[in-house]
Amino acid sequence: MKALTGNRKVYSVGMLIVGLSITACTKPAPEDPRAAEAKAFVENTSADLKPLYIESSQVSWAKATNITEETIAAEAAMSAKVLAREAQAIREAARYNDVDVDFDTRRQLEILKQISVAPAPSDAAKTQELADLTSRMDAMYGAAKACDAGGNCRALGELEDVLAHSRDYDALTAAWVGWHDAARPLRPLYARFVELANEGAREIGYADLGVLWRAGYDMPPEELSAEVDRLWSEVAPLYEALHCYVRGKLAEKYGADKAPPTGRIPAHLLGNMWAQQWGNIGDLALPYPDAQRLDVTPALVEQGYDAVRMVKLGESFFSSLGFAPLPETFWRRSMLTKPEGREVICHASAWNLDFGDDLRIKMCTKINQEDLITIHHELGHNYYQRAYNKLPLLYQGGAHDGFHEAIGDAIALSITPAYLQQVGLLSQNVESQEATINAQMAMALDKIAFLPFGRLMDEWRWQVFSGAIAPEKYNEGWWRLRRKYQGIEPPVARSENDFDPGAKYHIPGNTPYLRYFLSFVMQFQFYKGLCDAAGHDGPLYTCSIYGSREAGEKFKRMMEMGQSRPWPEALQALTGTRRMDAAALKEYFAPLQTWLASANADKTCGWAEE
Repeated sequence: MKALTGNRKVYSVGMLIVGLSITACTKPAPEDPRAAEAKAFVENTSADLKPLYIESSQVSWAKATNITEETIAAEAAMSAKVLAREAQAIREAARYNDVDVDFDTRRQLEILKQISVAPAPSDAAKTQELADLTSRMDAMYGAAKACDAGGNCRALGELEDVLAHSRDYDALTAAWVGWHDAARPLRPLYARFVELANEGAREIGYADLGVLWRAGYDMPPEELSAEVDRLWSEVAPLYEALHCYVRGKLAEKYGADKAPPTGRIPAHLLGNMWAQQWGNIGDLALPYPDAQRLDVTPALVEQGYDAVRMVKLGESFFSSLGFAPLPETFWRRSMLTKPEGREVICHASAWNLDFGDDLRIKMCTKINQEDLITIHHELGHNYYQRAYNKLPLLYQGGAHDGFHEAIGDAIALSITPAYLQQVGLLSQNVESQEATINAQMAMALDKIAFLPFGRLMDEWRWQVFSGAIAPEKYNEGWWRLRRKYQGIEPPVARSENDFDPGAKYHIPGNTPYLRYFLSFVMQFQFYKGLCDAAGHDGPLYTCSIYGSREAGEKFKRMMEMGQSRPWPEALQALTGTRRMDAAALKEYFAPLQTWLASANADKTCGWAEE
């Protein structure tokens, strides 16, 4: 569910005084008889939607954990029911746009109007077509494989392993091209999806689907775009310094003919299928190879950790803050490892199937540090879902969708050397100047490297939805933005026969992505607010809130607000400020920023955007 752009009245103190004077001398204005009707509509619609959403979640879970033609068809049918009911609710909510109602009724009406990330057109046949398309694209992505001329086929997980671990240029190229070529069949489906979803968005008063998405942040859409620009301007210098340094290291490894020491970086050399996070090439970018590096993967393996035990460790972190243990059903119903003999969507996700305690995680866990951090992130979703599950249905969501993503990552920032020693995964403290820079580099390769990708994903879609990027220019527009913001380029020539955006799950899965960009900034704000509550004294990057009930109480208070209040109020409850900014992020990475300035002193940094 999306947050709200409210049209609430703001009164000055003077206006309130005048209003009180008038009230003493005149009769109050009669209450709009439709106000009670609007309130009843919200209550009745919520009661009607809840069982529908529960059933839909169950069907989607069945498909995500067992992709078959039957589960695909069942999800498509269910999706059509949900889309039709949401479309009806959205149109009925719009009838009360001009009715003077109380705050909660108005807020829930606005949430209802923005409840669908792909509102269905009123035509029943188009509603069914949209449902079929969304389910089919999701399933095609989950079952896709890259096959070579000899008929050898590899799924995404295998190809990701190549990108993560191989240092063979040709093998990297083959893996990257194979997966991106596998996305081609999605292109016509996605183009039709855009047509139908835009039609649905226009029918409820939005210029296109991108405007609808941007309307869900308690501010006008154009102000949100300006906020994104502002936040990017705050973090871009750190990204550009990281890009410059990593580019030089790749040139040393692969040679200037394959990895030019100036300009843009070939996308397949960065250790990740989408070049969105670069942590897998940490061995190439390590500032001090002889210093100890923080990686508890060997300890996890040596100590016999399995997926369940890794999740138990994540649970124990939240328990140390004062949160109740996960329900017993979580352990029976979650999918923590890839099942044998069936296709599943391995992309990690957290679920609450009943708006109560039916909490679950779905992921194909690997026994490594990266997935240990992912588990903390996904559990953050679950604990947030449980914190607000006593609120009305329409308030059961993040203050805005970036909040949900930031919560788990704020916890993961507390996975410090000191904490890992406490839980027995690290035998000795690795904190030295060299180890600190190594650790900050490892963190930056994930957190800072991600920022431009997190920003451009939805910028591409906003331009697609608005028509600024036409269907015949999908790939050109995609690579224009990736060159501009990330400073990368494809390893081989690409054309409009390709659909490289579709190689990323969130495009065919129609999952808005701005939330991740915002969360990668806000998680540091959350983290600093929690560290302040815990009484941390020292550099921010050394803080772990593990065991702090004071931080836990502050965390709970914010989480329990759900979507019931405008997000600046929720942000203020945790951080003391109502404004998103990158100050805490820059404070965290201050040692690395200083080190990079020295390391890049003799380099020509930057790249041409086109």
